Amino acid sequence: MTYREVARKLRALGCRELVRRGAGSHRKWEDAAGSRATVVPDWGGRDLKLGTVRAAVRQLGLDWEHFRQV
Repeated sequence: MTYREVARKLRALGCRELVRRGAGSHRKWEDAAGSRATVVPDWGGRDLKLGTVRAAVRQLGLDWEHFRQV
């Protein structure tokens, strides 16, 4: 799953990407309530590791099965 696919699913679940403050290949996301945040690597077209995506979803307090179905 690429960063673009992850970002599309996170937006569909109400999460938002925070404004970037500098260079780098990681982007910060927060949940709809603004109480939890995580960092997701943006490797362009390369696939992210499944464990990395699952950890980001867990840190945002989202259900993995619900994330997969979106």
